[in-house]
Amino acid sequence: MNVVIPMAGRGTRLRPHTLTVPKPLIPIAGKPIVQRLVEDIAQVCNEKIDKIGFIIDRNFGEEIEDNLQKIANEVGGEGYIYYQDDKLGTAHAILCAQQLLEGNVVVAFADTLFKADFVLDTSQDGIIWVQQVDDPSAFGVVKLDDDEVISDFVEKPQDFISDLAIIGIYYFKDAVTLRTELQHLIDRNLKVKGEYQLTDALESMKEKGTKFIPGVVSEWLDCGNKNATVYANKRYLEYLSKEELIDPSVQKKNAVIIPPVYIGKDVIVENSVIGPHVSIGDSTVVKNSIIQNSIIQTHSDLNNLNIKNSMIGNFVNFKGRQEDLSLGDYNVLI
Repeated sequence: MNVVIPMAGRGTRLRPHTLTVPKPLIPIAGKPIVQRLVEDIAQVCNEKIDKIGFIIDRNFGEEIEDNLQKIANEVGGEGYIYYQDDKLGTAHAILCAQQLLEGNVVVAFADTLFKADFVLDTSQDGIIWVQQVDDPSAFGVVKLDDDEVISDFVEKPQDFISDLAIIGIYYFKDAVTLRTELQHLIDRNLKVKGEYQLTDALESMKEKGTKFIPGVVSEWLDCGNKNATVYANKRYLEYLSKEELIDPSVQKKNAVIIPPVYIGKDVIVENSVIGPHVSIGDSTVVKNSIIQNSIIQTHSDLNNLNIKNSMIGNFVNFKGRQEDLSLGDYNVLI
């Protein structure tokens, strides 16, 4: 089983946090979004993951590439780095990893997380992960026939057709067929609004006999903006609440911790109330503060805060007041 993860975008809706770090490396309960995604895929697969291809921007840098290699290694796979220099759509992004498009392949876009109760049935031609949503008009959806096979793909329907939204994760039994259809779009310059779209390749595969079935997930967590990312952090902390999420090196003095909370290595917490639903990264100092439902990243010095529903980046020096914050890396506010 190979996994292909397009993640070359810079995540503009999550700025300022994505000005210095790609969105898939923003931490959720102490681990990068893309690592959570890879681990969740590994849980539903009934085959060993052999190769994981990360499609990234060439400017992400060596350190990020090394981190992605480690993420692949931790689930027993081998990591491969591919570059998408021109952002020409979802089909173009996947084809950047064409060497991995053979045999069984999962394609997963790296800004979405999920929880599922099913085990991947690799005997199926294809599976498209979906979730029921209240407002289908905001999503691409699938329509099913009487045999529960996908009969149509519809982008943001204005009239009700289906409430099964495509979440951005796909399984292909024969990824060579997918590769052929993606290449066909490129060769014929078949674009929609200036981009090559995966759904066009899926439609062509369906018309030629590929049967796609839905894989219905129990929860879909979009990490597209600050509020959604903070909510995803909350839900993962709830999933992990039975695990030990506070590192033994944490120093606490007159501190109240209300679980579920993740606290990383070498963190100092003094005269503060932390939680519930808070993640604090390594080597951060928090004093005289009340923090709820927030993500605090690494190497920050925070004093006199009363915050909730917030994100604070790396290397931040902040002495503050009550806010709903989204504060990027290397800020100093006093």
